Amino acid sequence: MKAKLNIKKGDTVKVLTGEDKSKTGRVLKVDTEKGRAIVEGINMASKHTKPNTAHPQGGIFKQEAPIHVSNLMLVDAKGVASKVAIKKDEKTGKSIRVSKKSGEVIK
Repeated sequence: MKAKLNIKKGDTVKVLTGEDKSKTGRVLKVDTEKGRAIVEGINMASKHTKPNTAHPQGGIFKQEAPIHVSNLMLVDAKGVASKVAIKKDEKTGKSIRVSKKSGEVIK
């Protein structure tokens, strides 16, 4: 069953726990099935690669590993991490995300 997440691709998020606590980054990918997200520059893991046509040298590469969305908090336009409220837009009738601290609409 897919979970309803407040975080989407392209959002800026702050890490709440773990090795990268209090760092911010941009969401590259969200896996709704597992409830995890890949954040740019966060939770870096080493991947060992054999030589191939793309990387003839092979070696060890650093890449982002997925992090659970419960350890992330959305950052609004002012740069403040806050919870998210879902509200209906009066003009269009569509659901919009609103920062609970500042009250600003999150794009």
